Amino acid sequence: MFPEGGPLPSVAELRELDDPVIWGLPVTREHLALAYRRGIFPWPTGMRGLPIPWCSPDPRALLRFSDLHLPRSLARAARATTLTFTIDRAFEDVMKACAAAKRPGQRGTWITAAMLRGYTDLHRHGMAHSIEAWRGEELVGGLYGVDAGGVFTGESMFYREDNASKLALLHLIDHCRSCGATWIDIQQLTPHLEALGAVEVSRDEYLDLLLAAQASGVELFPKRMAE
Repeated sequence: MFPEGGPLPSVAELRELDDPVIWGLPVTREHLALAYRRGIFPWPTGMRGLPIPWCSPDPRALLRFSDLHLPRSLARAARATTLTFTIDRAFEDVMKACAAAKRPGQRGTWITAAMLRGYTDLHRHGMAHSIEAWRGEELVGGLYGVDAGGVFTGESMFYREDNASKLALLHLIDHCRSCGATWIDIQQLTPHLEALGAVEVSRDEYLDLLLAAQASGVELFPKRMAE
């Protein structure tokens, strides 16, 4: 593990480290941008007074589009939905909704005020993105994450209507596939995403896939001028 508050490890150094790979680094746009391109992300514990751990899990979960499987109920919902979906229309609202969502077995949220500031700044500079699900003008579901250089790394989801977050995920997958991507990073395996075909791979395999995606030149989102 690197020293608390020290520099982010390189990909080569990362392969030799236990997780968390570093502690206490401020959640700034600059740190986030570099970290995601190296397969690292902050994962606060939600406990006050503890430095923020920056993680690169081993194993790491991902969803290859070729392995995507839609349960019958979700396939029916996708065909019948009257929701509309957008990209980057309400990034900060999506983050706040994810922070407010109640999750079984968790007390509070890891999406702290510092996380909200850092990711919102990253969004303003074109690297963090949200997918929104709308019922008319009401935000009923969505997700957000980071473009790590041709790979979307999902961070969190929320829903206020059945299937809204799942359908937002399918919209994201369709978008990424249309841009030439073949997989998304989901960090940790959950029962829902496993049912869709997600799997765990070793950290080394994940880093190899990440570097290959970055070298491919795939662009997931139109470039925007930094504010």
